[in-house]
Formats: sequence, structure tokens, C-alpha cells
Amino acid sequence: MKPFTPLLLSLLLTAPTGASLAEPLAAFQPMAFLAGHCYRGELNKPGQTDTHCFAWLYGGKALRDTHTVRTPNRPDFGGETTYYYDSAAKTINYVYIEDTGGISRGTVESAPGALVFPASQYINDGETMTLRVRWTLQGEDAYEAFSEAQGKDGAWATLFKVAFKRTAK
Repeated sequence: MKPFTPLLLSLLLTAPTGASLAEPLAAFQPMAFLAGHCYRGELNKPGQTDTHCFAWLYGGKALRDTHTVRTPNRPDFGGETTYYYDSAAKTINYVYIEDTGGISRGTVESAPGALVFPASQYINDGETMTLRVRWTLQGEDAYEAFSEAQGKDGAWATLFKVAFKRTAK
């Protein structure tokens, strides 16, 4: 077996992977701006940040979002969301799993300049909370996440509003 030449080795090391060459499913086009990028937002506590990094899975048939919340003097925590296309329902669905055991499942809808996450259940330690979220685009490299929780009386209350900006990975 012949060793790799420097040129061949260079081409192999810099060649795009199948995942980066893949064109995502048409249903994912409203979310395509996220793929291959990380976004960071400042949360309510001083120095606390939330970073989301997005990557295509399975040649553009799914999108992964890994997020990490960092707080000074505390261990990091986070979770992962996998977005996938349900071809029977013709919807983008997601499943979110936290490192603390919390989970949620729901759908994502495209609206002009926004991604809308209709009401869904978040479950952790047997407790449930109904949430709804809207990500509004803020130019080409940012979005605002607005999250609400439904109270026992049925009224919606703001949980958080965070501006996420594209960062280096």
C-alpha cells in the first residue's frame, strides 16, 4: 500500500463531509440559517449565558441543537433537541432532552420572520409545565427567543426573553 501524498492527504483532510454537502429537506428551509452555527444569549443572572449550536444530521433529514447554560461558580447544564420531519403529518417535530432528566416534544411552525413552537408539555420529575415559544429573526445573525408558561388559571406569563447572537463555535 502506498502512503498518501501530501496533496492527497490535504484534499482528504479538507474535503467537506456528506453532512455539510447535503441539501436539507425543503421543510427545514425556515430553520436552515441555524445549521452550522452557534448562538449565545445573556440570561437574567449576571454572567449566565445560554449557547445553542446547530448541526444537520443524516444528510439534512434532521437538525440537532445542543445547548449549554453556563453560570459563574456553578456546574454547566444543558440539553439537546433533535428536529425531524414527520412526513405523515407534514410537520417539523422535535424532542428535547435535558441532562437533568427533563423532556418535551412538540412541533415547529414557520411564520413570517419567525419560528413558532406551539404549546407543548415540559416534564421533569413527574411535574409538567405547558410552554410556548417564538423565535423572531433579528437580521442574518441573531434571533430573539420569547418563552411563556401557562399557569393553572390558563393565563400565559413570560418566562424569559433572550437575544441570541451568532458566535464563533
